[in-house]
Amino acid sequence: MSDLREAALQSKVWPFEEARRVLKRYEKTPPEKGYVLFETGYGPSGLPHIGTFGEVLRTTMIRHAFEVICDIPTRLICFSDDLDGMRKVPSNVPNQEMLQQHLQMPLTRVPDPFGTHDSFGDHNNAMLRRFLDTFGFDYEFYSATEFYGSGKFDEVLKRAVDKYDDVMKVMLKSLREERRQTYSIFLPIHPETGRVLYVPMKEVNAQDYTVTFDDEDGKEWTLPVTGGNVKLQWKPDFGARWAALGVDFEMYGKDHSTNTPIYDRICEILGQRKPEHFSYELFLDENGQKISKSSGNGISIDEWLSYASTESLSYFMYQKPKTAKRMYFDVIPKAVDEYHQQLRAYAGQDAKARLNNPVYHIHSGDVPQSNMVVPFAMLLNLASVASAEDKQTLWGFMRRYAPEASPETHPDLDAAAGFAVKYYEDFVKPHRVYRAPTEVEREALVELRDALAAYDGPVEDEALQSIVYGVGRERFDPLRDWFTALYEVLLGASQGPRFGGFIALYGVAETVALIDKALAGELG
Repeated sequence: MSDLREAALQSKVWPFEEARRVLKRYEKTPPEKGYVLFETGYGPSGLPHIGTFGEVLRTTMIRHAFEVICDIPTRLICFSDDLDGMRKVPSNVPNQEMLQQHLQMPLTRVPDPFGTHDSFGDHNNAMLRRFLDTFGFDYEFYSATEFYGSGKFDEVLKRAVDKYDDVMKVMLKSLREERRQTYSIFLPIHPETGRVLYVPMKEVNAQDYTVTFDDEDGKEWTLPVTGGNVKLQWKPDFGARWAALGVDFEMYGKDHSTNTPIYDRICEILGQRKPEHFSYELFLDENGQKISKSSGNGISIDEWLSYASTESLSYFMYQKPKTAKRMYFDVIPKAVDEYHQQLRAYAGQDAKARLNNPVYHIHSGDVPQSNMVVPFAMLLNLASVASAEDKQTLWGFMRRYAPEASPETHPDLDAAAGFAVKYYEDFVKPHRVYRAPTEVEREALVELRDALAAYDGPVEDEALQSIVYGVGRERFDPLRDWFTALYEVLLGASQGPRFGGFIALYGVAETVALIDKALAGELG
């Protein structure tokens, strides 16, 4: 056994813990299908949101961890429930009135409100695939419309007819009394209107595998359950999909966790072993509300990628998946800088520590070096002080601070400079609030200004930081009050960078001029 595999088998980080649970399924006998199947689900009732991306990313991390500890081949399927009827019109898409006319139609039969694809379902599927491809995920895309319509689901649908009473028994236990009276696991698709019908079954016939029902106008119909004529309600569909595909692992949000016993039991009734699961906590917006596809609250994937790298988003997703996380724009700079801190740490770590480092899982073991010689938070402050309108302005300062750096040799720093300017324009600039210094703060700022003006030593972070500390220790207890004053008076922010590093980056003479402006009341 290799040292890497041995260390991975002992690692306590969650991707390896989940991978070991999947491996335990086959500790005695390898899978008959010849591979282990990981699956993620997507409901394209609205534009794909960041939680959907998180499912695929985290599942990919577990899949890679499994491949480290085991030689069994793997597959990852992203399954879109695009045959679902559109129950309500999402609030964050155009042409609301047009969509209103297509309620209860399968999503792949609802016209695309954006006018770019054959249907709303196709549009949202395409968006999802573009996001996943941007991150380089290795996955296979499955469409429920194609899966039902092509006959790939037929055998499991027939089994659901054969086991109809058993599956219904599981479902009826979970329903209120009035819902039980009309509930069926099958949802017929109306032959004339094309709508997904929520109507009771008059007969479920195991002789010819048909269902008989009255539509909403009282007309009786008999349809085969095969060939895309019916679909399953969403809870039975979960278990049936696991059975049809032989799924070994699927993760989903905490809001699904109470239904897990239902999904599992239906999968078993339909003849397959239930998969392993991982229930993650939900993503929240800045107000603590659950992020929703239909309302479009929280950060979209495109929005995050407008202000930071794909790796920073992956880093945020890796952290504590069983803890609810607020996803709003203020978390982006912290994620960027912490990601690069972990990259720098990785280079000097032993094999065990590397397996515990998030960047190992973000990059599937092929971890790059960090060229971020300037932290992202520092770039934001620099953009603010310099009122930068493009990244070339920031490079003017960065070349003096790090002469060896250039856009060609440090592409991640170059990209971060562009992101910093955009983030500053959209989020920092509109909310900057400078305040006047107190008398004690003014005295300290004058002393700092004079010390910097007289300084002729090396323009290095530590040397300059010691000057800042020296001035602050004489007047401030706790010392953090001094740094808060520097941020609020000079940067118009409540928090900021290590100030000695900022002076080294911005320039000693430039910082002296900045203090002069603050003392003269010319900032803000």
